[in-house]
Amino acid sequence: MAATKLLRAIIMGAPGSGKGTISARIVQDFGVKHISSGDLLRKHVNEKTANGLIARRYMEAGELVPDNLMLRMVSQELSLLSHASWLLDGFPRTVEQAHALLRDYPIDVVLNLRVPFDVIIDRIKGRWTHPGSGRIYHTEFNPPKVPGIDDVTGEPLIQREDDKEETVKARLEHYRRLTHPVLQFFRNKGMVEEFTGKYSNELWPQIHEALSQLVKPIQYTHYK
Repeated sequence: MAATKLLRAIIMGAPGSGKGTISARIVQDFGVKHISSGDLLRKHVNEKTANGLIARRYMEAGELVPDNLMLRMVSQELSLLSHASWLLDGFPRTVEQAHALLRDYPIDVVLNLRVPFDVIIDRIKGRWTHPGSGRIYHTEFNPPKVPGIDDVTGEPLIQREDDKEETVKARLEHYRRLTHPVLQFFRNKGMVEEFTGKYSNELWPQIHEALSQLVKPIQYTHYK
């Protein structure tokens, strides 16, 4: 991959893989614009744009927002960034979206975070929440002083449905089925850089080094 002045990248990774953490570090160290398809969709719905009103109908019906509508929203956003580096997160989700994206935008690299599913499951199922305040604890990384009890109020903690092991497993399997064809599409084009590890701090130096081959970083932040 030849060095480019502007960075045009996609980041992929399962729920709980640290994609949000890594994306924030890329934004900080490389000065890119982070475009989350989920955030973009919510923005259009909240602002009641023409695209947002259409998308809302599908969402309220419990249906997926169609490929062409998501592509239209993302393309409109990217058209405003013709002189900026950007990082796409959560898009494309289908091979059709990937085909359409590449027709209009040259992509430098697809960053794929490969965190073992058993690590993700252990990480997420250890989360416990205080429903009144939203305070989050973790049985290993940030345990409450008294197991199952909020430090501040003394009230019982709960485990959210999304954090239960069976829910996490189902989400990960859904992600695997959904993204496998997209990753294979990009792999066949030689565009994917794979990064394997258990923690964001383990992955970050590898990712920073790979991106530095494409565009000059504005800084390097080391995390312990």
